[in-house]
Amino acid sequence: MDINLAGMYDTLSALIYLARINGGFFRKQILVFWMSFLLLVLPVSQVLSKEKVTFLPQWIPQAQFAGYMVAKEKGFYNEWDLDVTLLRGGPDINPFFNLAARETTFCSGWLSEGIQQRASGIEVVNLAQIIQQSSLLLIAKKERHIDTLADLNGRKVGFWMGEFYMPIRALIFKHDLNVKLVPNYTTVTILLKDAVDAMAAMWYNEYHRMILSGYNPDELSVFRFSELGVDFPEDGIYCLEKTYLSNPVMCENFVRASLKGWQYAFTHEEETLDIVMAYADAANTGTNRAHQRWMLARMKDLVLDSDTPGSFGILDRDDYRKLGQTLERMYMIDEVPEFDLFFKGWH
Repeated sequence: MDINLAGMYDTLSALIYLARINGGFFRKQILVFWMSFLLLVLPVSQVLSKEKVTFLPQWIPQAQFAGYMVAKEKGFYNEWDLDVTLLRGGPDINPFFNLAARETTFCSGWLSEGIQQRASGIEVVNLAQIIQQSSLLLIAKKERHIDTLADLNGRKVGFWMGEFYMPIRALIFKHDLNVKLVPNYTTVTILLKDAVDAMAAMWYNEYHRMILSGYNPDELSVFRFSELGVDFPEDGIYCLEKTYLSNPVMCENFVRASLKGWQYAFTHEEETLDIVMAYADAANTGTNRAHQRWMLARMKDLVLDSDTPGSFGILDRDDYRKLGQTLERMYMIDEVPEFDLFFKGWH
């Protein structure tokens, strides 16, 4: 479409002159004409500004957060009128603290931490439950004569602190274990070097790193939290309740675009790995494509849980109740927050 800018400018000048002489009617005409001029001349993105928001994941850049990276790089957030900045998480960052301090709009975090934060008075809400089950493991070398959970008694166990501490505490409580917890962060070296007898591992991350380090699966003892009565759902999307109440449409748009990102990631593996590796390399994480390929495949298993079809992004009320009651029995919270106040997702 050809636009005669000079002619439009002359018309606008004439309207301004007439408005000075005749007043109100022509002032209204100027407003209408000016808005039409902007819509014709400027891109829509310049006329309708996008909502600026931030998202903070709970760990370093890796395929665990592929859906958000893809949504950003493929323009899905833009489609939903969002200008999203992906912040960088890590072992020294608790995203819920940043959320409470209003240093991020949205964050990801484990359900156990989300419930605890809400129960403590920090009014967070869950907008989408991405991982419906626990992918947490304890792994040990069989050569250390650890074949059963009871064999861990009196042994050193490496584990992450902060929000990741609650599941191991629940496991110890439930099975009456007597172990010495040793703080660990992003490395499997403490198990490789026998500084600990066992360590926490995510199925999609540290377990595979042990395999890449030269261990065969049959050389490792693997204890799955999901099979030991501590099946805590993990990653979810959170914001403050005030954010949700002040702009529920923005929150819904962020979730919808993020879920679209996850769906695209699982059906476009190589393109997704390109995106993930670009973020990982920029953060100097030291990972490699083979490991991120394993992680993306395991995330697909976890996020698109075949046992609960139609649950993508939905927090199950019964899962919430069981976890809340476990935290209450362990005296980690005084009272389970009301489900309908906590979960604000879309079905």
